[in-house]
Amino acid sequence: MEQTDIQFKAFIRVLLTALKEVNEEKDETKKAEKMSKILDNLQKTLED
Repeated sequence: MEQTDIQFKAFIRVLLTALKEVNEEKDETKKAEKMSKILDNLQKTLED
């Protein structure tokens, strides 16, 4: 699956937003859960 530059930039913006949310999370348990979800989504993206 080939992405255009615009699609890739949109993906990076979504990822950056998710990582910022994790960084701002104060509760360590919630922070770990959010990071795990991001990592799972990235792994699924690689497998598609």
